[in-house]
Amino acid sequence: MTKEVDVAIIGAGPGGMTAALYASRSNLSVVMIDRGIYGGQMNNTAAVENYPGFESILGPDLGEKMFASASQFGAEYAYGNVTGIEDKGSVKIVHTDDGDYEAKAVIIATGAEHKHLGVPGEEVYSGRGVSYCAVCDGAFFKGQDVVVVGGGDSAIEEGIYLTQLAKSVTVIHRRDQLRAQAILQKRAFANDKMKFVWNAQVEEIQGDDDGVSGVRYKDKETGEEHIVPGKGAFIYVGIKPNTEAFADQPFVDANGWITTDDTMHTRVPGIFAIGDVRDKHLRQIATAVGEGGLAGQGAFDYIQTLGDKTLA
Repeated sequence: MTKEVDVAIIGAGPGGMTAALYASRSNLSVVMIDRGIYGGQMNNTAAVENYPGFESILGPDLGEKMFASASQFGAEYAYGNVTGIEDKGSVKIVHTDDGDYEAKAVIIATGAEHKHLGVPGEEVYSGRGVSYCAVCDGAFFKGQDVVVVGGGDSAIEEGIYLTQLAKSVTVIHRRDQLRAQAILQKRAFANDKMKFVWNAQVEEIQGDDDGVSGVRYKDKETGEEHIVPGKGAFIYVGIKPNTEAFADQPFVDANGWITTDDTMHTRVPGIFAIGDVRDKHLRQIATAVGEGGLAGQGAFDYIQTLGDKTLA
């Protein structure tokens, strides 16, 4: 069966929920389609300290507040895995594995996910010590030594979080300096529980029947190999956009990112993109929310141009 709506939003993270708020408040029928719970990556965030209006708030709590706002004017949430979009001019067909949606405008807000190292042991010990979410799994490593791989914002933020639980946190980075924000670096270097291994290439996640036991790395300068003992290996080595379902679309670049104009409109009329799927520098809740507002209003403006929608 095909369900008809004015606006189909693919993804229910902060950007998608904000877009739903703006579009539904403009008297448009809206559905947010997501293959997981609404809130997106906020559900894996312990404390949000850089979102206006809150000195600090738990990520899941912020997600609940945003969903309440998003749904107050009638926007609906639906579970589904989107498999593609068909552009039929004034109508777009959003295909999911649980039915199709016919919409006048589509907003893509599918986010991105963590990249894997691709080394031996990573998949074997996934869920048994290997993790990509310290907030999700950190409690399993109370009082133990853990390893964080990476040197960007996510790696250092999660490393700092882990110091509240673990005995020690060793950050392994392939370069000789961190890429994280200066404020995060300052906090990390001042934390007695954090150690750093520089110019290191991870070669293997080691383990046994009990799970991860350590991380083997090669010193890129000397070629020597070493092992950092640890019961947990938290990996933060980049992200990739969740755009596989749209790979055949003209607005997806060679690396999988979606390009838009400054109103969040892609090169296909009536299709917008917001949040972490966009080719941009800063990926934060605040930027996703701003883009969601632009796209929600943009969808309203676009539908007006179709001339077949009476708006109250």
